[in-house]
Amino acid sequence: MRELAGKTAFVTGAASGIGLALSRVLAQAGMKVMLADIEVQALAVAVESLREFAPNVRSVVCDVSDAASVERAAQAAYAAFGKVHVVCNNAGVAGGGGSLESWRWVLDVNLMGVLHGIHTFLPHIQAHGEGGHIVNTASMAGLQSNLGFNSYATSKYAVVAMSEGLAKQLAASNIGVTVLCPGYVRTEIGNSGRNRPQRYGPSPALDPASPGGKLVAEIARQLQSGLDPAEVAAQTLAAIRANELYVFTHPEMRDEVEERFAAIVAALDKAQAR
Repeated sequence: MRELAGKTAFVTGAASGIGLALSRVLAQAGMKVMLADIEVQALAVAVESLREFAPNVRSVVCDVSDAASVERAAQAAYAAFGKVHVVCNNAGVAGGGGSLESWRWVLDVNLMGVLHGIHTFLPHIQAHGEGGHIVNTASMAGLQSNLGFNSYATSKYAVVAMSEGLAKQLAASNIGVTVLCPGYVRTEIGNSGRNRPQRYGPSPALDPASPGGKLVAEIARQLQSGLDPAEVAAQTLAAIRANELYVFTHPEMRDEVEERFAAIVAALDKAQAR
């Protein structure tokens, strides 16, 4: 979608981090923007920060893990602005430990939250026929397994696959798909437990001396020195306009991805030799 001015965007996880940065660049491009987030006070502050230069912004409280909540948020967007054209399924959480409840929380937000956004908005975009674009936030963790066995990487692998499949399905239409795969970005995702709903139980405490605790500490350190969310948003905006499937914000992580691909190719070569 090259022409964005006057159209409407819906962004989840919009109260901070990449979501707020996406909301800002879309508003600066002349779009009307509905910011959706589970964090009520931060959402109100975010909207006020954008209204300084973008009067056509609104907010709605939304729990992306709940399909009904996403549908209600969509209805609020339609009521405020009419048609929605760009949907950024950006809300995400990290960590949570290895319990089944923690896995369900991460998968419900990171994976099902994306699916809920697609399921809710895609028929609407197809129906109005004015074109559109869907942005799904994954991660470089969705392309390589250096973080090990955990719910976060699992969810992001699935988002990459979902986006690639959706792009093929919509290739002949005027609806584009982008999967955003950032590395370390200065966000609050390391503190995701603050928004964990009670139905998933309390956030587990990690022993700082344990392997899991050390990994979390290292990730938190990397996040603090990570890329500015504004740069991530700028690259994503360019991808929307150019209808590009992949956004990779950290090319220095190429070696990690190539290591995985090389192992896959080697295994295929071995199978062929048999």
